[in-house]
Amino acid sequence: MVEENIKKVRENMEAACKRAGRDIKDVTLIAVSKTKPVSMMEEALQTGVLDFGENKVQEILEKKPLLPDNVRFHMIGHLQRNKVKQVIDKAVLIHSVDSLRLAEQIEEEAKKKELHADVLLEVNVAREESKYGFFMEEVEEAVKEIGNFPHITIKGLMTIAPNVENPEDNREVFKKLYQLYVDIKSKNIDNGTMSVLSMGMTGDYEVAIEEGATMIRVGTGIFGTR
Repeated sequence: MVEENIKKVRENMEAACKRAGRDIKDVTLIAVSKTKPVSMMEEALQTGVLDFGENKVQEILEKKPLLPDNVRFHMIGHLQRNKVKQVIDKAVLIHSVDSLRLAEQIEEEAKKKELHADVLLEVNVAREESKYGFFMEEVEEAVKEIGNFPHITIKGLMTIAPNVENPEDNREVFKKLYQLYVDIKSKNIDNGTMSVLSMGMTGDYEVAIEEGATMIRVGTGIFGTR
C-alpha cells in the first residue's frame, strides 16, 4: 500500500511541477511517519524516500537507531524547549522554530554539542489561534535576530496551512508565504542561506508546489489515516 501511495504522490508532484513550470528535483517529499511503525517506514525506504517527518522528539529517538544511517529525520511538530537537547543532533532540519526563546535554546544546545543546527521559521500565515508560529510581520525581525546566532542557520520558512476541504482555499496562504520568502531573500538578511519553503500537506500539496514549495509534508497520503 505504501509503495502504491508514494507512486501516486510522485505522479501528482510531477503534474503540479509541470503546471508550474518547475523541476521535480527542486521539491523534496517528506513522508510524515508520526505514530507509524518502522515497518511502514521501511516500505517507504524501498521506494527511495529518505526524508521522514516526526511530530514528537520521542519517536525520532526510538526510530532512528532502527533505520539505516542515511535516513533523514525532520522535526516538524511543536518543539518544547526542554526537548531541544535530545533532538538537536538527530534531526537534519527543525521545521518548527516558532519563537525567539526556542531559537535561543537551540543555539545554546548546539554550542554545547559543538554542532550547527539547520532550522526553518514557522509562520502562522492565517493567524490561527490554534497554531504556533511567527506572524507575517514578525518574520523579518526574527530572521535578523536569529541570523546572528553562530550555531544556527535559517534555511527558510515553514507554515501549516488551515485544514480546509478545498485545497484552493489555501492557495492565498501559500502565495503570501512565498512572497515573504522572496522578500527576505532579496534583502539578503540571512546571508543567502534561505532556500527552503516547507508548505503543503496531504490535502493541498499540489497547490503548495504550484505556489513554490520546496518541501511538502505528506502523511495520510502515504501511510493512510491514523
